[in-house]
Amino acid sequence: MPRLLRALWVFLASATDRELARMVEYLKEENRVLRSKLPERITVTAQERARLVKLGRAVGTAIRELVTIVSPRTFARWVAGTKSASGKGGRAAPTAKPGRPRTESEIRELIVRLGRENQWGYTRVLGELRKLGVHTVSRSTVANVLREAGLDPGPKRGEGSWTEFVTRHAATLWASDFVSIRTLTSAGVVDLYLLFFIHVGSRRVVVSNPTAHPDAAWVAQQARNATMEIADLGLKATHLLIDHDAKFTGAFDAVWDAEGCEVRRVGPRAPNMNAYAERWVQSLRVECLDQFVIVGERHLRHLVREFAEHYNAERPHQARGNVPLPEAERADAGEPVIFPFPSGEVKCRERLGGALKHYYRAAA
Repeated sequence: MPRLLRALWVFLASATDRELARMVEYLKEENRVLRSKLPERITVTAQERARLVKLGRAVGTAIRELVTIVSPRTFARWVAGTKSASGKGGRAAPTAKPGRPRTESEIRELIVRLGRENQWGYTRVLGELRKLGVHTVSRSTVANVLREAGLDPGPKRGEGSWTEFVTRHAATLWASDFVSIRTLTSAGVVDLYLLFFIHVGSRRVVVSNPTAHPDAAWVAQQARNATMEIADLGLKATHLLIDHDAKFTGAFDAVWDAEGCEVRRVGPRAPNMNAYAERWVQSLRVECLDQFVIVGERHLRHLVREFAEHYNAERPHQARGNVPLPEAERADAGEPVIFPFPSGEVKCRERLGGALKHYYRAAA
């Protein structure tokens, strides 16, 4: 490349003024064509800028007709900055980026956390920051940080999203649904029905006995049984999620209304709105029922009872820290969860002929 440039300079030096003018016009047009193929903005390094300033300053005012990599005004700022840095007059070279410094990442993360975990507007978030000793941000900064995180800086109206509703009421929210199981009986293949209730916060499950005739009276009675079991567990129920199954009658709703629990029906054909109940049905079928040919109501009752006891007392739950529910509930109550030292003999307690297994360490 240096050899090619030297040849170009030698050629230009030997050319006449008219020839030079034609060459310059050609080079300018070629530069426009090349420039049109490049991004709108080209970033140059400090060394490249210094070389351009050095050569452009020698051209004088004609640089306004030649420069295309930046605007003439920007090039003039480059020249002024070079003069300041070299002590030849003009303003002092800036030592920092213009504008206010960016908010510290720790404060930004705290703003986003407060915005995600609450329905507060940016003024309310700012007040919470002041309470936490953060006095270096303004209301506009809080609003901008929330927008950058994809959050509405204004206070939310209405009940919010379905996920927020479930999260907010998890400690007192229950979900219920029916499960139908094809069962062999002396009368042939019969559909038997279970009605279950799952507590969203703790994942505790209450299951009815099976029946082939889930009429209004049976469903209402199972609701009364469930309210008594919920009270025995020391849990509360303020909301109950159900679908639009016709077996959920007015008598069923009346039982829960009398207990101060609001019954909410999820959208039609919207299983994700009752996802906790749907997921429990999947666990029941995959981990238990699919492994048996179910013969009779008594057999089904035994299978479901064993699975419910295993689910509530022995089975680890991913959503509860991968520990059984009793350990998770002790942790919720602030009690230390003490795991056995891994030195005792590992034993296995089986249910349903080994279909359900619970491993534990024998006491030393």
